Amino acid sequence: MQISSDPSTCHCTIGFVVCTTSVWGLLSVARCRPKAWVGALIISGRPVPAVGTTQSASTTHSQQGQRAVAAPAGRRGGWPRAFPGGRKTLAFPPAETPLISRLPDLSFRCFGIFVPAIFLGEHWDKGGQDPGAGDGVEAALATPTFPAWARDVRECEEEFKVSASWGLTSEEVHRRRRIFGWNELERHSGPSIWQLVLEQFNDTLVRILLVAAVISFVLAWYDGDEGGEMGITAFVEPLVIFLILIVNAIVGVWQESNAEKALEALKEIQSEHATVRRGGELIPSLPAKELVPGDIVELRAGDKVPADMRVLNLISSTVRVEQGSLTGETDAINKTHHKVDSEDMDIQGKECMVFAGTTVVNGSCVCLATHTGMNTEIGKVHSQIHEAAQSDDDTPLKKKLNEFGEVLTALIGVICALVWLINVKYFLTWDYVDGWPRNFKFSFEKCTYYFEIAVALAVAAIPEGLPAVITTCLALGTRKMAQKNALVRKLPSVETLGCTTVICSDKTGTLTTNQMSVARLVAIGRWTDTVRKFKVEGTTYDPHDGCIHDWPVGKMDPNLQMIAKIAAVCNDASVTLSGHQYLASGMSTEAALKVLVEKMGLPMGSDPSCLGSAEVLSCCQYWNSIAHRVATLEFDRMRKSMGVIVKSESGSNILLVKGAVENLLERSTHIQLFDGSVVRLDATSRNIILKELHEMSSNALRCLGFAYKIDLLEFATYDGEHHPAYRLLLDPANYSSIENDLIFVGLVGLRDPPREAVQKAIEDCRAAGIRIMVITGDNKNTAEAICREIGVFGPEEDIRMKSITGKEFMCLPDKKEFFRRSGGLLFSRAEPKHKQEIVRLLKEEGEVVAMTGDGVNDAPALRLADIGIAMGIAGTEVAKEASDMVLADDNFSTIVAAVAEGRSIYNNMKAFIRYMISSNIGEVVSIFLTAALGIPEGLIPVQLLWVNLVTDGPPATALGFNPPDRDVMKKPPRRSDDSLINAWILFRYLIIGLYVGIATVGVFIIWYTHGSFLGIDLSGDGHTLVTFSQLSNWGQCATWEGFQVSPFTAGSRVFSFEANPCDYFQSGKVKAMTLSLSVLVAIEMFNSLNALSEDASLLMMPPWVNPWLLLAMSVSFGLHFLILYVPILAEVFGIVPLSFNEWLLVLAVAFPVILIDEMLKFIGRCRSASCHSRQSQKLKDD
Repeated sequence: MQISSDPSTCHCTIGFVVCTTSVWGLLSVARCRPKAWVGALIISGRPVPAVGTTQSASTTHSQQGQRAVAAPAGRRGGWPRAFPGGRKTLAFPPAETPLISRLPDLSFRCFGIFVPAIFLGEHWDKGGQDPGAGDGVEAALATPTFPAWARDVRECEEEFKVSASWGLTSEEVHRRRRIFGWNELERHSGPSIWQLVLEQFNDTLVRILLVAAVISFVLAWYDGDEGGEMGITAFVEPLVIFLILIVNAIVGVWQESNAEKALEALKEIQSEHATVRRGGELIPSLPAKELVPGDIVELRAGDKVPADMRVLNLISSTVRVEQGSLTGETDAINKTHHKVDSEDMDIQGKECMVFAGTTVVNGSCVCLATHTGMNTEIGKVHSQIHEAAQSDDDTPLKKKLNEFGEVLTALIGVICALVWLINVKYFLTWDYVDGWPRNFKFSFEKCTYYFEIAVALAVAAIPEGLPAVITTCLALGTRKMAQKNALVRKLPSVETLGCTTVICSDKTGTLTTNQMSVARLVAIGRWTDTVRKFKVEGTTYDPHDGCIHDWPVGKMDPNLQMIAKIAAVCNDASVTLSGHQYLASGMSTEAALKVLVEKMGLPMGSDPSCLGSAEVLSCCQYWNSIAHRVATLEFDRMRKSMGVIVKSESGSNILLVKGAVENLLERSTHIQLFDGSVVRLDATSRNIILKELHEMSSNALRCLGFAYKIDLLEFATYDGEHHPAYRLLLDPANYSSIENDLIFVGLVGLRDPPREAVQKAIEDCRAAGIRIMVITGDNKNTAEAICREIGVFGPEEDIRMKSITGKEFMCLPDKKEFFRRSGGLLFSRAEPKHKQEIVRLLKEEGEVVAMTGDGVNDAPALRLADIGIAMGIAGTEVAKEASDMVLADDNFSTIVAAVAEGRSIYNNMKAFIRYMISSNIGEVVSIFLTAALGIPEGLIPVQLLWVNLVTDGPPATALGFNPPDRDVMKKPPRRSDDSLINAWILFRYLIIGLYVGIATVGVFIIWYTHGSFLGIDLSGDGHTLVTFSQLSNWGQCATWEGFQVSPFTAGSRVFSFEANPCDYFQSGKVKAMTLSLSVLVAIEMFNSLNALSEDASLLMMPPWVNPWLLLAMSVSFGLHFLILYVPILAEVFGIVPLSFNEWLLVLAVAFPVILIDEMLKFIGRCRSASCHSRQSQKLKDD
């Protein structure tokens, strides 16, 4: 390998640099005498300049992310001057002494590590993508940032060593492709399917369930091997738990597999082919992926731009590019080949640059590719989306459930340990000999039995049905939201909406209609010092949407006729009716002018329907029929106007012009009055028109003036390309001279109007404690006017400290301080990186952020926000795929409705979560009391699973249908760290749970020890009564003398214990178990009524306010009857049918849970009233 700018002067073997904090060494070096210092050594991805070189901004990593070797010394940043023989260059200090003596001068940066300095000649590096050329080594290689937009055409050609007339040679293309790779976006390999599956088990509750299932399966298998029952009953519990886990994993994998679709959608907007000049030849359809920096590309109308490129020259007089999806701008942007004044320019200001993925609307031009692949603006968006996808946070609900799972794990561990400690005497005994324990006896059978109780405890403590109920509730919530035009793509976002504290909204298309409309029409009056003003209603492209106030009745005066003619004929847009929606094609401002013409009507004052035309733009069609266009003077940024030469019905030619009002006034000498007469344009008339212009501009209206010209000189007889004057039209520089001595006729003010319901929605947000931050790519004055109109700012509010551009925000020393200002905020001229930074900082401040957007530029911020909201009509596929929710109507008020629905859903979720957890507390207490009292097991795991999954499921789901509170949008948003269960609620449900446990264990004991209870006869089945002492010491039954048990009946079955009376406490407990299970089910049904409201009494909120709950309770009782009275199911669950008296006992024991909770609710209301009173008194004292 040669290391030098001159290969003949230096030969060096491969060297390894050994670097420590204090010792420099070299294993193998050679003497080198480079003639120049030509580069920078890159170690660990960071360029380190050689001694003596000049390190400018161009030699550091650029924000553009381009990869390259640093530029030669003394060279302004940019493309390296040469790669001799394809070899990359490495700079060494020029000296005659051995290199090892001057090694520190190489400016290595390392800290206690071994850094191999290996350079393999021509294959040292390649670009960000695999060029497929078989290069063996990848390293960091990138071109320093070259501000092509701030350099003239000649400098750009020199920088990229290319000529616009010749292009790159094939050798140079190959060399550059090795550096920059293919012009395509990277394909990030997402997590494998198995990784996604494993991630679903990264949850505390799920892991507990998994362990419980495995243990249950092992115990079931062990019991079978030991001669126990090996039937389906033993395996129901583990199989059901495994099924729950599998379904949960499938849903999770399905949701997460959609995460990277935004990146795929981004690739679809890339161009596939390009017209490229190489080696002096024009290649008409080169695959766009083969482009490299320095390629010369021709663009024409309709083309997608294949890379970020500098415009070298215009082929047509104008070129307009639609780049709104990247920048948020409403209209297509005129491009020029002139450089801009500043290197530090936002995307919108780079008028001589075109960007990958945007579309050429009209015109054609020649461009120089400056950035390709991942180094383009769209490539940066791609990287930002991928980066945002890696930092997805859990939803507030998931965080709370994870915290609950961790607490539950600790509680389960403690309770299981207590159960074992309480019952250790049953499976581990010993004798004391000389004061020391001796003769230890261990019963593996009893140890296994109590281990099964511990497993049952774990199953009881975990609300297995909770994930399914939450998913069902969220799914039902998505249906409700869909009815309100909010399409939820990710279920968890339904809940997250409920705690949204900040809505970051785009302006164009969300707060506004994204349909330009004329708001004001100013025509000339009867005298030169008077004007007529007309207010124009309507916010869409529908010609019937609104009218013109104070419009004259009858025949239209000549002045208004001329305005209508110019607006209709000097216009390239069109409006069509698609279904029930009016759509515009072409410039939105021109489409708005055509809609204005339709509202103005026909010149004779008759209805447009009299024309007998079915066209949407029948009036415009009329004007075009009497004024045939014969030539077009296209718009350009220098004269800021567009003109058309038309042949009137009389056969004479007229020039019609529209454009910037100031520019038209400068080129106008006369003015047309009300009656059509033409008079000299004096200073008075000019000042009046400029005053109207200033008034409309201060209200953020975009103003256009209208003028015409009759005396066209050489164009008076112009009729097409064969006319002698045609040559003048070929040079756009002549247009200004043609459009002079004009007759000014009037002006209009246009705007992108706010949506009708937006102001009310913003008021609702303010009442709900939600802040609105408007982030737009539009200019500051327009955005401020809209924000005042819709209520983000007050009409007279000082917003100097609340309205800021994206660039100004990024320069603030303390950005978070800006967010702490009260009220709404406005960020104008915002770029993608600004939006992402805003969302990131807000999340760091603890805010729950909803971000709206529709363009490609919005996708990274949508992905990063807690709730990304894309526009369904105007939104790009990239934005939709990156979002959590899509607005079918693109309306901001839909977001507010969705937030209200999210709050209601969260309140209902809290209700059923509390309900399910209180039920589980009761189950845990029941099992713990069983173990503590030493009585036989009253509830087995398969029964607990049935209760948690099936019996509790319908009521819990029905609680999701609770009607929303009337003041749901009058309360401040809940804190994201707000606990699901506060101390008082926990105390309440501990009391309820304690009663559930006592009731289920109590009814078990009652059946064994009482022949009647509360006057209910229980002796009808003939079962034998025992004492509580016998029941609690049933394990010693074999030692009882003369213990006999009578047979008893359960349904059609008879249970006899002649062979082994002690079986009365094993197989004979089936009736007592059935009573316990039935009491548990009945209590939980009654408890679901308690969950209708957190504090309101059932007298204030009766059960029929939620008829779905009553239906769900019926379903749950029906399912319970099913397993009781269908023999095969009763056998699976180890239960038997109950008699009428036994059902009376069940209801008598279960009903008090309502009375207990009513008392607790009353205490809770008293506490709340007392707390509110104290707070009110404190406010008065303050």
